[in-house]
Amino acid sequence: MNNNQSKYYAPTDMINGFAVRPGLYLSNGASMVDGGVNFTIHSYGATACTLCLFHRTEKEPYAVIPFPESYRIGNTYSMIVYGLEPTEFEYAYQFDGEYDPQKGLLFDKNNYILDPYAKAVVGQSEWGRKSGKDPFYKARVVDDGYDWGNKKQENQQVKDLIIYEMHVRGFTKDSSSGVTHRGTFAGIVEKIPYLVELGVNAVELMPIFEFDEMEAVRNVDGEELYNYWGYSTVCFFAPNTSYTSALEYNREGTELRELIKELHKNNIEVILDVVFNHTAEGNEMGPSFSFKGIDNNIYYMLTPDGKYYNFSGCGNVLNCNHPIVEQFILDCLRYWVISYRVDGFRFDLASIMGRNEDGSPMSKPPLLQSLAFDPILGKVKLIAEAWDAGGLYQVGSFPSWNRWAEWNGRYRDDMRCFLKGDYGMAQAAINRITGSYDLYNPENRGENASVNFLNCHDGFTLYDMYAYNYKHNEKNGWNNTDGDSNNNSWNCGDEGEVNDEEVLSLRNRMRKNAFAVLMCSRGSAMFLAGDEFCNTQFGNNNAYCQDNIISWLDWTRKDKYPEMFEFCKFMIHLRRQHPILRGRSGPSGCGFPEVSIHNKTAWNSSCGADTRTIGIMFAGRNADNTEDDIIYIGVNAFWEDVNIQLPNLPLGRKWRIIMNTEFEHTPETDYQALTRWTGIDWLTLCPRSVIIARVEKF
Repeated sequence: MNNNQSKYYAPTDMINGFAVRPGLYLSNGASMVDGGVNFTIHSYGATACTLCLFHRTEKEPYAVIPFPESYRIGNTYSMIVYGLEPTEFEYAYQFDGEYDPQKGLLFDKNNYILDPYAKAVVGQSEWGRKSGKDPFYKARVVDDGYDWGNKKQENQQVKDLIIYEMHVRGFTKDSSSGVTHRGTFAGIVEKIPYLVELGVNAVELMPIFEFDEMEAVRNVDGEELYNYWGYSTVCFFAPNTSYTSALEYNREGTELRELIKELHKNNIEVILDVVFNHTAEGNEMGPSFSFKGIDNNIYYMLTPDGKYYNFSGCGNVLNCNHPIVEQFILDCLRYWVISYRVDGFRFDLASIMGRNEDGSPMSKPPLLQSLAFDPILGKVKLIAEAWDAGGLYQVGSFPSWNRWAEWNGRYRDDMRCFLKGDYGMAQAAINRITGSYDLYNPENRGENASVNFLNCHDGFTLYDMYAYNYKHNEKNGWNNTDGDSNNNSWNCGDEGEVNDEEVLSLRNRMRKNAFAVLMCSRGSAMFLAGDEFCNTQFGNNNAYCQDNIISWLDWTRKDKYPEMFEFCKFMIHLRRQHPILRGRSGPSGCGFPEVSIHNKTAWNSSCGADTRTIGIMFAGRNADNTEDDIIYIGVNAFWEDVNIQLPNLPLGRKWRIIMNTEFEHTPETDYQALTRWTGIDWLTLCPRSVIIARVEKF
C-alpha cells in the first residue's frame, strides 16, 4: 500500500475525538496522506505505544492517541490520523514496557520519545538558545517535495575529487565572509563563486544532521563553549534546523536542497560527514529521548550488565550490525540520496560499523557489505574514517568490496614526518605519493581507495602545522589535556606568531611544499577550508567546542596571504589538468614506465634511512589521449641545497619547470628562468623545497 492508496480507505475508529484507521506499515516515520497524516514506528520490546500531539512550541500534548493493539503488526505500530493540518502540530511517542537497566530495558510510559525517522525536529531551532533544562525533542511533518530538474547524478571517480572540508557555520559566520546569511546553508550558496574560482569539485560538509549545540554547554573564562562540530546526532533524517537562514516550518530542508542544487549546477559534488557510531543519548547518565526509549538493548552495544560500550569515546556505541539498526542506517542513507541528491558519505569512526554486537571486529560486517551493494547507493561515494576510539585501526584493511574508500591516515602521518625532514621516511613518502599501493593493491582495491589529506577539522590547520610544535587547547577548558599530542608538526624554529622574516619565509615555503605534494599525490585530495589562505586556529588542534574566531574562517587572511591563495588555485588547476597525477592514464608514447623513482639522480630508486630528497615521474596520456602527459615532482626535505638530475628525454622533448616553491608565486612567475640549472638535466633544489616539471615538445 502506498501513500496515494490511502484515499480509498475511510476512518474505521474514533480515539479520543480523532478519526483513525490502521496505517501504512511500510512507510516509516510520519507522512502526509489524503485527509490526514500516517504515523509508523517500530519497537521490538515495547508492550504499547501512544502518539502524542502538541500545539507548536507547547510542552504538554493537546491530544494523546494510543495505538490500538489491532493496529500493531509484528513489532510495527501504524495509524492514520485524519483531520490533522501538518503546519499546526508537533508530535512525539510514548512507549510502555519493562524497565530493567541490567537487561538493557529502559521503557518509561511517561517519557516523550522522538521519532528516529523524523524529517524535521523541534527543540533546538535557534543556535545558542537552550529550549529548556532537559532535552525535549518533538518532530514535525514536512513536505518532502522538491523539483530537482533533470540533471543527472554526478559520478566522478574518487581519485578525481578535490575535496574541500568545511563546517557549515564556521565557513561564513565571521563578518569578514561578506555574505548576507552568515553561518547558514544560504551563506555557502553566496560563496559558490569562490569555490568555483578555487577549483574544488567536491565539498565535504561536517555533520548537518540535527544536533544540539547546547549539549554540555560550558562557560570558560567568559566564553560559551558549545557542541560546535556537531558529532553528536539527535536525529539522522533531519537537517540541522539552526543551519537555515529562515524558518522552514513545513518545508524543512528546502534551503539545504537549494544549496546542493546550486553546487551541482557548478559541478561540485556534496559529501556528508555522517556519525553512525554513537548518538547524543550518551551513556547510562545521559538523556533518554529516542533509541533508549524504543529499544535500548537493540540500538546500542551493551555490556552483560546493561552498561554501554564506548568505542566512540562519546558514551555509547550504535549496534550497527544488528539487523534492525542495519536497516535503519540503510533507510537513512537512501533517504539522503533520493531526497537530497547527496553524492557521498564520509563515515566518522567507521571501524565501529564493523564491530559485532559484543564489540569484536567482524571480517565481513553485514552493514558495510549491504552499503557496498545497495542499489540506491550504487553510485555514491562511501568513505571510511577507518579507525575508532577503541583502538581498532584499519587503514589499508577496511572491508571494502571494492566500494569503500578510506581517509588515509597513513598519508597524513608519513607525509608530515617526511616533509619536516624526519629520519627514515623517504620510502614511505614515495609510497604515499604514488598511490599507497602498499596499502591498497590496485588490482584488488582499484585506484579509488585512498583519500589523501594532511589537515582536516580534527587537528592543526595547514598554517598551524608549521607554526606550532605543541597543541594550545587551553581555551577548551581542560588544561590542555584534550586533543592529540602527536601532531608531527614543526614551528620552523619559533613557537606561534613571530616577526622573524627567516622563520616566516620558511613557514611559507613549507606550506606550499605540503599543498603541492598533496595535489601531486595519487588518490583523491582533501584539504581543510581556509588552508588555502592560511586560516589559523591559534594552535588549537581540537576546536570542537569553539564557536568563535578560533573555528570560524577569517576571510581577511585571504588578503593577508594572497600568494598562498594564488598558489593553491594554481596547484588545484594543475591537478585537474593532468590526469596522470590522479591515477593511471594509459602508456606513454615515449616508453617511460607509468611511475618511476629518481632520488637525486635519474633512475635511482634506492632509499637509505638518511634519504631526504626524492624524485617521482608519472608518465601516461592526457585527458583526451592525444599526447603524452609526463610530470616530474622533486621534493627536497633536507635543510641544505641539493643538486638533482632529471631523466634524459627523447629527441624533440624538453623539461619545463612549472612550479618551484623556492620562488614567490604569481601568475607571471617564470619558474623555468628562475630555477638554478647546473647542466642540461641538472638543477639545484633549495633547502626544503618542491619543484614540478613537465615534458614539452620543442
